[in-house]
Amino acid sequence: MSSRAVTQHRATERGRTFNPLSSAAASQELRHRTQHLILATAGHVDHGKTALVRALTGTDTDRLPEEKARGITIDLGFAQLALPGFSLGVIDVPGHEDFVRNMIAGIGSVNLALLVVAADDGWMAQTEEHLQILDYLAVKHGVVAITKADLADAAQVAKEARTRLQGTSLADAPIVTTSVRDESSLQVLAETLATVCASVPPPRDIGRPRLFVDRAFSVRGAGTIVTGTLNGGRLRREEMVWLQPQNKEVRIRALQNHNQQAEMVLPGMRSALNLPDFQPNDIPRGSVIAGMSLPSSRTLDVLLRRSDRLGAEARPLKNLSSVQLHYGSARFSARATLLDRRELLPGENGIARLHFEEPIFAFLGDRFVLRDSSARRTIAGGIVLEGDAERIKFHSPGQRDLLTARAAAPNELEILVRTQLRRDRIIRSETLLLKSNFSRQEITNAVGVLVRTGELLQRGEFTADKASWETMMRAAAKAIDDRHAARPNELGLELPELRRILALANPHLFETLLIDLCERDFEHRGNAIRRRTHRLSLPKQLEGIAGEIRAALAARPFDPPSLKELAKTAPAREALRFLCANGEAVRINDEFVLSTTAFDEMKRRIVATLRTRDAGTASELRQALGTTRRVLVPLLEYLDRLGLTTRVGDRRTLRKL
Repeated sequence: MSSRAVTQHRATERGRTFNPLSSAAASQELRHRTQHLILATAGHVDHGKTALVRALTGTDTDRLPEEKARGITIDLGFAQLALPGFSLGVIDVPGHEDFVRNMIAGIGSVNLALLVVAADDGWMAQTEEHLQILDYLAVKHGVVAITKADLADAAQVAKEARTRLQGTSLADAPIVTTSVRDESSLQVLAETLATVCASVPPPRDIGRPRLFVDRAFSVRGAGTIVTGTLNGGRLRREEMVWLQPQNKEVRIRALQNHNQQAEMVLPGMRSALNLPDFQPNDIPRGSVIAGMSLPSSRTLDVLLRRSDRLGAEARPLKNLSSVQLHYGSARFSARATLLDRRELLPGENGIARLHFEEPIFAFLGDRFVLRDSSARRTIAGGIVLEGDAERIKFHSPGQRDLLTARAAAPNELEILVRTQLRRDRIIRSETLLLKSNFSRQEITNAVGVLVRTGELLQRGEFTADKASWETMMRAAAKAIDDRHAARPNELGLELPELRRILALANPHLFETLLIDLCERDFEHRGNAIRRRTHRLSLPKQLEGIAGEIRAALAARPFDPPSLKELAKTAPAREALRFLCANGEAVRINDEFVLSTTAFDEMKRRIVATLRTRDAGTASELRQALGTTRRVLVPLLEYLDRLGLTTRVGDRRTLRKL
């Protein structure tokens, strides 16, 4: 085989080769200039997948003694294939029907597939099931290799394969006839793979790295090592990440990509992480190493799709069926509740809720495969429409509308944003679609489009459905106006009462609402909010009582009666609140009030005295005012709170601004 087309790498991903101290700066720079993709094999048992990988890469991916003894692949095997401009992490999967679980664990995060069909056997049961799994996972790029071409009529098998591919995600995949004994056919296969790689979109870096763990083991002197395929973002050495779904923080002590030490690994790379703070048993296959701390869920709302190729023997998927969900490199037991039907037949799509026994860390837009409860048959595939559905009523109108819209366009970002805001009304902008396969900038851009069309608006740290926000603003305005009408003698509606009426538990959201109200027709005064046009007025039945309070305060301006004397009855207390709100009186503390005229004069005299003396005791200031200690001490404390004076020992000075 030409070295220009295929560079053979005999290094495997075995844990014993991991060396956190190895140095490969030059090769690391080359790796970062190369597009990294993941290739998974697929096909029936004994059709030559492992032999083909060995011929292409020089690596025998059957690493287990049992695999050697039985002559079949049981678990995932790994190799590397270098093509011009591309580095392919190759995942060799088992083809036997007993190990489909392991097969799906290997293709949960692949970019392209190598579907293998033996010329001497032709299209077999596991060939068909593997193709359906690839189709459910929307693997759109791949090559079909007809192996053992030296043993049978490969052309006829290739013709059948082309027919079988129709209507699947690999309908247009090129078909190559090969034999491991014919190096020229391997050359053609390598060149075909390179051509297909050129059409594969680069792995997306959305700033949300997730590595689905397929192996965890211990290496003497290094500790725990996990391997997997990295998606969604990059990871760096010494970075803190989170083990999901446990949501436990962990440090990456070292990184490798195909046995080469790296400071950073990129999306699409087969990666090995040294996580010394955990034991291998703490990190089972299916765990996720994530770059963010986010909650997991025991409930997903999904769109299910059943292939019309399942055959006449395929059973209906009935409501409340027990199923096995294969996602990433993990398998979960679940119960499926259908939204609007009793059963889902082959060839049909339907919305369902999956209830899990264990938490799952899944993102909106992630794809998965369903098998029956015995894990013997693949029965459906699907895509996540809602990744955190535990606290949401499945049959509520808002959730039904959200799921129906998303099911029609599960990858349309503007629809995802719009449906989220229509259901939840108001969301902190930084949490919007946080568990999705879109970057923060993409989400921000989509929000911007919907803001410009008038569907959404942004206020402070929140994004809101415009209609919902305006409804809340109208409710707030009505509550304030109702208070003005019921109690015109009061300044306005107290803020805690407004918050209770609107049922806003989030204090930041309530503060944002107040800011918006004050940018319109309202103003915030003390602990209340009112319309700017509101003018306090006293009910006629209280006018006489208010006059009596005014007269009492005027008769003894610097030594007023106590509150108990002034407000012995409920009407008197209401009249006094009006005088304070209307600016006619100043409440100094819980014991007494001063008329505003008296307060201003006393404050003027205190300022004048302190400017003359620089400082003064309470006794000296009392003499200057001609008042009592009962009034003066609380008055000075009130002026301290206002920031006019400050106390130093037993003396007061004017506060320097």
